[in-house]
Amino acid sequence: ALIDAGVPLEVVENAARTLPVTGYDLRLEKVQRSAVTATRFIVDVEQAHQPHRHYADIKDMIAGSDLSGETKSLALDIFETIARAEARVHGKSLDEVHFHEVGAVDSIVDIVGAAAALSHLGAEVTCAPVPLGHGMIRTAHGALPVPAPATLLILEGVPVEGTEIAAELTTPTGAAIVKAAARRFVRFPEMVPRQVGYGAGTRTHETRPGLLRVVLGDAHPTCLKGHGTACEVIEANIDDMTGEVASAAAAALHEAGALDVWFAPIQMKKGRPALKLSALCRREDLDRLVTTVFDSTSTIGLRHYPVGRFEMSRHIDEVDTPYGKVRVKICSGPGGSTNAAPEFDDCAARAAEHKVPVKRVLAVAAGLAQARFR
Repeated sequence: ALIDAGVPLEVVENAARTLPVTGYDLRLEKVQRSAVTATRFIVDVEQAHQPHRHYADIKDMIAGSDLSGETKSLALDIFETIARAEARVHGKSLDEVHFHEVGAVDSIVDIVGAAAALSHLGAEVTCAPVPLGHGMIRTAHGALPVPAPATLLILEGVPVEGTEIAAELTTPTGAAIVKAAARRFVRFPEMVPRQVGYGAGTRTHETRPGLLRVVLGDAHPTCLKGHGTACEVIEANIDDMTGEVASAAAAALHEAGALDVWFAPIQMKKGRPALKLSALCRREDLDRLVTTVFDSTSTIGLRHYPVGRFEMSRHIDEVDTPYGKVRVKICSGPGGSTNAAPEFDDCAARAAEHKVPVKRVLAVAAGLAQARFR
């Protein structure tokens, strides 16, 4: 679906080549589902039986690869999401988790390719409630109920919907990609569609065509009027939390969907130095973020209040600098205002290749971007 929406196949191919796995070919195939033309992404595996891998092996493989920082981080998040669920299902530690279907070459390429494609787009991911089937399926572990135990654990905290279909509509891999990538879950966000892609699976059902639709678009203009997007600020004054715990709490809040997290030094009763924790979130995410604050910090109370938020629409493009290609985040707002920010990781890589200060590459890329996109 992402490729059908415009992501070049080379993005996925290049990401896959960075991994020490062989014996496969990638290809695309156009098919029709309910008279809709869609793209199938196919991983042709040479050997019939792929080796099973432990989570620790896959984690080391991806961490040691030359994947870009954003792609690497998302791919690791997806695999860790699956591993944590499998560990709970089988009563093992993370590093003991032994992947079967997910550890095969085709699944590794699927996950890393999805991470690369999403990173290439640089868009905020929103997902509809995840559909689930029912019944039983045959797996490497034997017969299991649908949804599979790991799938349900992965989807904790994610809106789902039941269906009448006696089949597995969402796999652990699909669930983990959604859980790691999506920032919010709504039926359809306010947006201006720019590109639509359809991805096809191998199955189809009487009431469902076996398609996954991806819509790439810009924030709806109404989001720039009135009070902007409806958000909430959560605050807590805490005088008994270490810096290490504060850092971990910030990471947990970001993972739970916070738009921003920050700390400010304050003074509390009896002259105690303390921290004020603040988190910005969408209104529909408030309950989840409140729970995360209580779970991740030592506070016994917090406050929240509504705020409006204006946000520029954004997309990723590239500029050709004397040091090589650099991705830039292009942002546009009301009245024709624009901002162009070079991706630091790209600038750092080009600077290392040419042995020049990274600030020089940043300045050149920013200047070219401003001239091109203003």
